[in-house]
Amino acid sequence: MTALHIAIIGYGTAGQTAALLLARDGHRVEVFERAAELGPVGAGFLLQPTGLQVLWELGLLESALAHGRRVHRLHGETPCGRAVMDMRYAGLGGNLFGLGMQRGALFTLLADAWPDARHVHRGHTITALDDDTRRMRDQHGRWHGPFDLVIAADGAGSQLRGATRQVRGEAVYPWGALWCLVPADDWAWQDELRQRYVAARKMIGMLPVGTRPGDDTPRLSFFWSLPVGEFDDWHARGLSPWREEIAQLWPDAHERLACITDTAQLARAVYRDVSVRQWHRDRLVLLGDAAHAMSPQLGQGVNMALMDALALRDALRTHTEVPLALQAYQQQRQAHVGVYQFWSRWLTPIFQSDRDMIARARDIAFLPMGRLPGGRGHMLRVLSGTQHGFLGKLPLKPEFLAALGKAEPVALDAARADGAR
Repeated sequence: MTALHIAIIGYGTAGQTAALLLARDGHRVEVFERAAELGPVGAGFLLQPTGLQVLWELGLLESALAHGRRVHRLHGETPCGRAVMDMRYAGLGGNLFGLGMQRGALFTLLADAWPDARHVHRGHTITALDDDTRRMRDQHGRWHGPFDLVIAADGAGSQLRGATRQVRGEAVYPWGALWCLVPADDWAWQDELRQRYVAARKMIGMLPVGTRPGDDTPRLSFFWSLPVGEFDDWHARGLSPWREEIAQLWPDAHERLACITDTAQLARAVYRDVSVRQWHRDRLVLLGDAAHAMSPQLGQGVNMALMDALALRDALRTHTEVPLALQAYQQQRQAHVGVYQFWSRWLTPIFQSDRDMIARARDIAFLPMGRLPGGRGHMLRVLSGTQHGFLGKLPLKPEFLAALGKAEPVALDAARADGAR
């Protein structure tokens, strides 16, 4: 394999993983990150078996399991306690589970695995590419390159996506979210993602996300669904009315938020729906959210970023010509990504919208559908990231499943575990 000079724009999960994988293969990698200081963006996320398999390939599975919190169940309900969704990984077999993680934990694990920080150019916003896609211009007008390959991993709001000349559509979702991390303390559901819904207008969630390097306090990732246009009004009203509302909707969650004393402690998240016909042009290729940003309803963003980076590495190993490798990369990933884009577009109005009739239908039908033999299996595959196309199943490697089965789970307090069930 010929060693390439590769530029990676963005040092989020997709960029970090690509840098690590490609550097290990002997390529000369340079990363351009717009932030002046490197660090994670966001609170927590749920790693699915597909994402865990990539960490296993990287040799980071054991470290991830040591910091993350195993999640065996996803449960959603109305404020009165009526179940809307109840999905358990046990139905997939193979001892599979999700892993709640803090973004800071994954960021540190990936950064420590590729410690050559001198190759990360901080404070560099790449604003344009030369027509041949080999040279890049930063915000100061300076040109960088030429490179053999330019990887745009600059997220859902990518400034370089348009350089493919293949963007079909890009739109900001009207609903966003507020996020923060809070201490888990005596939270009763230490191995479950718990959500509460008020029609589709309000959604509260609590996800156990474990610890991160340098901080042994187990935490929960809290999120509150909110229309993007109401962010500023929410901030102006202050915490008191918001706290009162949470106390009425979910007293247990309200108790965990005692440490929140300022609206600035909650980060704002805005989501995009992006459709790109072709993820590459000449020597440019899109990775992660830059290629296929979608609603967070299925929680696949981090998992997709990890899988994209691994697929690109494999394609470059197989094809000596870069354009052929980029074509193979998209072909390998597109069927998997496509079905999740489809379902995220359909599910978003069911969970984040002002369409009350749709939400009522969801509350009545969603749980029974998940108990039907065919519907249950399909929902579980979509949940775990193992749906491939509309009818296929993405296989997991037997060696990975064996490693997952041998990994020792972190012991839960017996009373908490009993109470969660």
